[in-house]
Amino acid sequence: MTPPMPNEPIDFSLRYLPREYYVTPNSARVWNYWMGGTDNYAVDREAGDAWARVYPGIRTVAVQTRQFLVRAVRYLAGEVGIRQFLDIGAGLPSMHNTHEVAQAVAPASKIIYVDNDPVVLTHARSLLRNTTAEGVTTYIDADLEDPARILADARNVLNFRRPVAVMLMGIMGHIADADEAVGIIDRLTAPLVPGSFLVVADGTDSGRAHREAAEQYAETGAVAYNLRTVEQLRGYFHGLELVEPGLVPVTQWRPDPVEIGTIEPIAQYGGIGRKP
Repeated sequence: MTPPMPNEPIDFSLRYLPREYYVTPNSARVWNYWMGGTDNYAVDREAGDAWARVYPGIRTVAVQTRQFLVRAVRYLAGEVGIRQFLDIGAGLPSMHNTHEVAQAVAPASKIIYVDNDPVVLTHARSLLRNTTAEGVTTYIDADLEDPARILADARNVLNFRRPVAVMLMGIMGHIADADEAVGIIDRLTAPLVPGSFLVVADGTDSGRAHREAAEQYAETGAVAYNLRTVEQLRGYFHGLELVEPGLVPVTQWRPDPVEIGTIEPIAQYGGIGRKP
């Protein structure tokens, strides 16, 4: 049976992936759907709609998380002077990707994307390209649960004697055990030199609707996403100095001064920590 094509063709080579990638919801494609993208299938849209029926704010969460990424990368590449980014669990390429934002501010920026999803990696091969002659944009096929592998491969491109920004955007909930999630972050940040940064955005369990939506999403066959308390997310930054305004709803992390209207808090929290 030929797998169904998405709204817009992704990449021809995707049709050679095992059939389970088309009949089971994929978190990267569901997130792409919430952001208004077209690289998704009916099964992804059904899972995304099921979450949205219970928690309609999920589409706002997706868009505002990307806005937080843009502001965070601009801050790091501009005000702080970071030139090396390790974006783990980056998901499908979309608008305002990390390398585009960083290289627009600092053309020599080096960005490594990390994912173990063949759908994401196929996109990376075709879409993730340097935006400047001086910069470097590449990817690693590795699993979040294998920090040693990620760091070993990243050393082929990044200079770990210089500061690095590690980015974990909407990915840590895929780790079922909260203590294990902290341990993974500790192993990722341990070899970083002082002046390096950790950027995290993740969903919280605040609100009954959000919790119910996550439970129903897991029943669709997609990989479950485990929501944390705000204090559990704060634990990701232990040993680091939180950059002002700290761990807050992503809409309230240094919003652009041109924002119009009231900035509403949402269940997605974000923060940046500096290694002292």
